[in-house]
Formats: sequence, structure tokens, C-alpha cells
Amino acid sequence: ALALAAGFWWLGSRTTVALLGQMPFARASASSGLWLWLLGAAIGAYGARISARTKREGWLGLLWLLPVIYWILNGFFVHWSVVVEGQAERERLVQEFVQHLSLVGAALGLALVIGAPLSVWASSRPGVASAVLSVAGGVQTIPSLALLGLLIAPFTALSTAFPVLRELGIRGIGVAPALSAMTLYALLPVLRNGVVALTGVPAGALDAARGMGMTDPQRFWRVQLPLALPVWLSGVRQAAVLLMGVAAIASQIGAGGLGVYIFKGLQSSAADLILLGAIPAVLLAVAINALLRGLDMLIAQTTNVPTRVADDPLSCVALGTGMALEQRRGITEDLLAAA
Repeated sequence: ALALAAGFWWLGSRTTVALLGQMPFARASASSGLWLWLLGAAIGAYGARISARTKREGWLGLLWLLPVIYWILNGFFVHWSVVVEGQAERERLVQEFVQHLSLVGAALGLALVIGAPLSVWASSRPGVASAVLSVAGGVQTIPSLALLGLLIAPFTALSTAFPVLRELGIRGIGVAPALSAMTLYALLPVLRNGVVALTGVPAGALDAARGMGMTDPQRFWRVQLPLALPVWLSGVRQAAVLLMGVAAIASQIGAGGLGVYIFKGLQSSAADLILLGAIPAVLLAVAINALLRGLDMLIAQTTNVPTRVADDPLSCVALGTGMALEQRRGITEDLLAAA
């Protein structure tokens, strides 16, 4: 943690000193050696955190955040070239950030709308599950840029054949093909984890619920789904992080997003522009991953559903009756009487 904080201090102090007496358009950026230092220090801090024996020791691995946040609030990094470029591109950067987040959110939502019913349907039909997962896995093998390129022709043909689609903004390039490709990429983790989660629910738990008089919808909503939700949410989290990278590639066909700066920096060999797009994308991916992980933990706490249940009759009966009598208080009076 100290090495990581020292690296950020060196970044802020050296860039400030380097620009003293320079012209207003001068820029000061970090060298490769500093990035290697920060990478090594970050790996060490992360390793210390995950190997901590107590929560207090784990929090010690995050102490470097305190001085870094203080320096950011006090403008210690204002002379760093990435910050200078960000200030110059402030309005456009905010616009592309919102566009990037909108693309990821829309694609993830469409993947859930399509993948959730498919997962439920395929979970009780092994043949359908195999076919659906094979198709989704086949899409994952296509490089993202190639898939975006393949979608240009059909969307162009559709917009030409139906002019009303062009008026709605559906064209060969832009948001429509990018959103379609991102949705296809997000389907595999949603489908795979959904099918695995639903089929992995212990049969004894479902038998216990059936013995209590629950109908099929009640068994699904009150027993099967709560048990499957933690594994299913991990697939949603994987899909969200995956979409962060695909959304950057989508800028190549005019969909916008933070990838605009990444590819602009690659074309002009400007590392500052690359970082201007890459750093917010990485931070956004980390934030979404932490948010969904926290949601997973919150659901586990509020429903009191264990992530793993022993597959034996006694534990399954206890689980089924516990869900019916305690975890799901909205059960009807007749089911309680039957229990």
C-alpha cells in the first residue's frame, strides 16, 4: 500500500515540476517505469488484501486510497497530461462516458430479457439447453470487430428496404448493430449460469416444496429461483464486465463510447488519449462488478438462502420448510395449513 501511494505521489510531484516554466500547451506524462511500479505495487496490495487473516488486515490493503483521494480533491494531479486532456475534452468526455454506460446497460438489459426466459425454458429440457448454449458459445468465438462488421450489411439492407427504420436511427452503422452484437456477446454468461443455476438446485428441496402443496410457479419463485439467484447473478456480473470491452470496440462503427478516445490515441500514437478512454472504462467495470457483487451479498442476507446446500434429504426438507415458513412470508394461509 505504501509503495502504491508513493507511486502516485511521484506521478503528481514530477509532472508538476516538469511543467514549471513551460508553454501552456506542454504536457507531462508518466514513463513506462512508473507504470510498472504502480502495476507491481497494485498486485502486491491486492495479494495482501486477499491473503489477510482478518477484516482489519484486509482493510489495510486499501489504505493507499486515502492519500490518493486527498490528492485528487486537492488538484495534485492537474498537471498530468491525462488530466489536462480530460479537462480540454470535458464535455465530449462526459458525453462519451454516458454513451458507453448506456450501451452497456441497454445490451445487458436485452440479454436478460432474452436470456432469462430461455434459461428457464432450457433448464428442464437438456436438448434445448445444449442447442442454445452451443449457439451462444459459437457467437463468442467470433471476434468482436468481425461480428460488428458482419452486422453492417444486414442492417444496411433492412434500413434500405424499410425507410421507417432509417428514420428511427437503425442503419448499417451506429448504435443498432453495436447493440445487437453486444447483446449476442452477453447472452452466453447469462444463459450458461442461468441453466447451471436452475438445474443445480437440489431435487430434494423441490420435492419438499411439492410435498407442502406448492404449485409449480410457487416452487419456482419461492424455492428454485432463490437458490439459483447467486450463481445466476455471477453470470450477469461476468456479462457486464465483458460488455465494457465490447462497448469500446463498438466505437469503430460509429456507436460512440469511451473507445473513441482509445482508438484515436492508437491512431495518433498518443498514450494520453488511450488512457483518457481506458481509465474511465476500467473504473466503470470495477464499479459495476462491485455493485453487482454487493447486490448478490444483499440478496443472500435478506433471503437467508445459502449459496451451497447439502444434497441430502434432511437438509433439503429443512430448506423447503424454512423457505415456506420464514424466508417467504407472503405464502398463503392454505399452504401454511397444509404444511
